[in-house]
Amino acid sequence: MKDQKATLAVKVNYDVVERVKHFCRERGLKYGFFVEKAVLELLAREELKEDLVDLKDLRELERLAVPLDGYLKKRRV
Repeated sequence: MKDQKATLAVKVNYDVVERVKHFCRERGLKYGFFVEKAVLELLAREELKEDLVDLKDLRELERLAVPLDGYLKKRRV
């Protein structure tokens, strides 16, 4: 499925489109490649932010955690 391509039609500010076109033309990049890479990088950044928030929240709960060996002993009884 990774080799499949799809069209993503979105409305973008005209100035942004012109900047992307100019940037890509000057560097010999294809628009699709550039936009795909930019979207993937932004997704990764946003997912990392969410992971960091989760980590912070879970850190606060860590003090309430029960040691694994103690938990297992209780389960066997």
